[in-house]
Amino acid sequence: MPLNAKALGAALHEDLTLHSTLCRREAGAFQKAIQSGDDVVVACTQEQRLFGDLGQQTEGAVSPIRFVNIRETGGWSRDAAQASPKIAALLAAARLPDPPPVPTVTYKSTGRLLIIGPLDQAEQAAALVSDVLDVTLFTQGPGNAGGAQARRFPVLGGRITGLTGWLGAFELQWKADNPIDLDLCTRCNACVAACPENAIGLDYQIDMAACSSHRDCVKVCQVAGAIDFTRDATAQTERFDLVLDLRSPTATPTFLQHALPQGYLRWDGRSDGVNMATLLKLRELVGEFEKPKFFVYKQKLCAHSRNETVGCNACVDICSAEAIASDKSRQQIKVNPNLCVGCGACTTVCPTGALTYAYPSATEQGTKLKTLLSTYAAAGGKDAVVLLHSQERGQALVEELGRAAQLKLAQGVPANVIPVALWHTASTGVDLWLSAIAYGASQVVLLTTQEEAPQYLDGLQAQMDVAQAILRGLGYTGTHVQLLRATHPTELDAALQALGQTRQKTPAVAARFAVAQEKRSTLEMALDHLIEQAPMPVADRPAAIALPAVGSPLGTIEVNKDRCTLCLSCVSACPASALQDNPQLPQLRFIEKNCVQCGLCATTCPEDAITLQPRLLLAPERAQLRVLNEAKPWACVRCSKPFGTVKAIEAMLGKLSGHAMFQGDALERLKMCSDCRVIDLYSSQSETKVTDL
Repeated sequence: MPLNAKALGAALHEDLTLHSTLCRREAGAFQKAIQSGDDVVVACTQEQRLFGDLGQQTEGAVSPIRFVNIRETGGWSRDAAQASPKIAALLAAARLPDPPPVPTVTYKSTGRLLIIGPLDQAEQAAALVSDVLDVTLFTQGPGNAGGAQARRFPVLGGRITGLTGWLGAFELQWKADNPIDLDLCTRCNACVAACPENAIGLDYQIDMAACSSHRDCVKVCQVAGAIDFTRDATAQTERFDLVLDLRSPTATPTFLQHALPQGYLRWDGRSDGVNMATLLKLRELVGEFEKPKFFVYKQKLCAHSRNETVGCNACVDICSAEAIASDKSRQQIKVNPNLCVGCGACTTVCPTGALTYAYPSATEQGTKLKTLLSTYAAAGGKDAVVLLHSQERGQALVEELGRAAQLKLAQGVPANVIPVALWHTASTGVDLWLSAIAYGASQVVLLTTQEEAPQYLDGLQAQMDVAQAILRGLGYTGTHVQLLRATHPTELDAALQALGQTRQKTPAVAARFAVAQEKRSTLEMALDHLIEQAPMPVADRPAAIALPAVGSPLGTIEVNKDRCTLCLSCVSACPASALQDNPQLPQLRFIEKNCVQCGLCATTCPEDAITLQPRLLLAPERAQLRVLNEAKPWACVRCSKPFGTVKAIEAMLGKLSGHAMFQGDALERLKMCSDCRVIDLYSSQSETKVTDL
C-alpha cells in the first residue's frame, strides 16, 4: 500500500512518521505516542484489539486513541497511487472528537425467556439455553416428534391474543381455552391412546375441530383430572424479558414490522450458523443494557396535527419499528424510545426539523463531511464522491471489496470515493446531502444492502428526487445524489466504477458555513450557496423550480379567492408561521421560505380553497411577506367599526337566515361587532331577561 508521509503531513499540517510494523517491531513508537497526552490516530483497524491491549499495559498512557481504516477503503485499490488526498481526508476526520454523550435508554433483563412454537422444537431450543435462562414454553402444536416424556420446562397452551413489548418488558396475552390443563397433565399418554379421532397430539392439547365429543379421554384421566370440557376459557397475561419465536414470520399475533423489538428473536428450528448465532445472542441478554436515545423531538415545530386534523404523517408512515404513533388530540406524535432502533429515517423525512438525529447530531455529521471534503480538496483531490454506508453490512461490504482488490479480483474503491460509515443509511437527508454538494462533493451516494426496510428506500428516493430537481434546476448537470444497491463485492465494484463515467457540475467555490442543528437553517444555508454559485446564468434561470409532489419540504400554496372567506383557520393551523394574518386589515399573508408543505392548511380550510404547490422560488420574495388574499372589511351596522369581511359576513347571513334561532333582531346582530352585539342584546325591549323571570 503506497503511502506518501510527506504529502499526507502537508495536507494535515503536521509531521508524520511512516510505520510499517507498528503492531510488531515498532510497538515502542506507539507506546511513546500514547504517553504524550496528544490525541493518537492509528490508521489500522485490523489490529485494533491488540493496540487496545497494548495501551492498557503501557504505564503512563494518557492519550485518547482513535482508529481509522485507510487500507480497504483506499490503499487496497488499483487507484492506490492516487489515493493520498482521500487518505488525508480520512485521517483528518479521524482526529475529530467523539460525539458528546446523550441521554440513554435502559433495558433490564432477568433472563425470563418465552419460547413460542411447536413443542418438540421449543424443547430443543430450551435445552440449549436453559442453563442461563429461565425458560417457559408456549406450545403451538406437537411438531414432528411431540414433547419429550420428561417435562423439563413449564408449558403454556391455548390461543395467543396479544404479544407486545421489548427487551425486559414483553407481555403475552392468551386465552386458556383448551380442555386439557397442562399444569395438571402428567403426560401419561392415556388420552392420546384413548382418543378415537386422534384429536390429541403429543403437545397434550385437543384439536377441537377433530374432536367428536366421545369423551373417552376424560374417562382415562380421572385420576389426574387434567381434562375438563366444561371449563370456562380464561384470559391470562404474563410478562417475560425475552421472546424466541419459532413460528412463521407471518403468524399472528406477532411483531410484523421490519425492525423487530430488541429482545425478540426468531429461529426456524434448524441448527445452522445463523440460528445458532440467535441462540448465542439470547444467552447474552441477561443484565442491564443501555443504548443512546437517538432522537430529539420538539413538539412546537411538529406539523403532524392541529385541532385534531392530521397534516404531516411522514415519520409515522416510515418508521420500520412502529415506534412512532399519532397523538393528534395533543397536536403531536409520540416516539417510544424502547422500540426506536436509531435508523433516523423519521428525521430524514421530517420537513420541519421537529425530529432530529441526536447521536451523532446533524452538526457533528456536517462537521465530518466538511472536514473530509475540505481536506480532500486541499490535498489536490478532484471530483469527490461521498459514499454513505451502514456500520454493519455496508462497512463489511466495503472491506470485502478492498480485500478482493488486494487479491487482484476487483478494482477496489476508487481514489475519489470517500466511504463514510453511518449508524444507518437512512439517518441523513436532503439538508446534509445538499450541504455536501455545497462543500465540494460531486456526488453523494447511499449504499443500500437489502438490510433496509422497503419504506426507507422509497423515502430516501423521494428526498433524492427533490435534491436532484433543485440541482438540475440551477444548472448543476449530472446526477449528484443517488442510491447504490449492492449485496456482493462484485456488484459494489461495478457500481463504483460506473460512477466515474459521468461528470457533475459543482459549485465553483466551496461553502464555508457550518451545519446547524436546526434542519431548516442548514437547508437554507445550503440553498443560498448553491443558488449563488449556480452554473446557470441568472437571466436564464426560471422564476421557480418545480419540485416533486412527494417528499418536498419546500413550496408555496395557491388560494382560490372565490372560495376563501378569510376565516383564517389556516393561519391558526400553520405550524411554521408561513401563513399569517394582518391585525389591521382582513388579509391572508404568506412567507414561502417558512412553508414545509405539511398540508395542514389545506385539510383545515372549511372552503377547500387551498392547494399545495411544491417548488423552490428563486426570487428574493421567497423570504418576504406577500398577500395571498384580501377582502373589503365589514363595517358594524351600529358603530361602523370594521370587523370580519363582507364576504364572510354575507356568507354567514346566507347560511343562518333560515334558522329559527336567527330571525329578526337576532339576525341583525350578526351584522354587529362583538361589543355592539352585547349592548343591543341588553338594551332590546323584546328580549327576555333573567330578572323578568
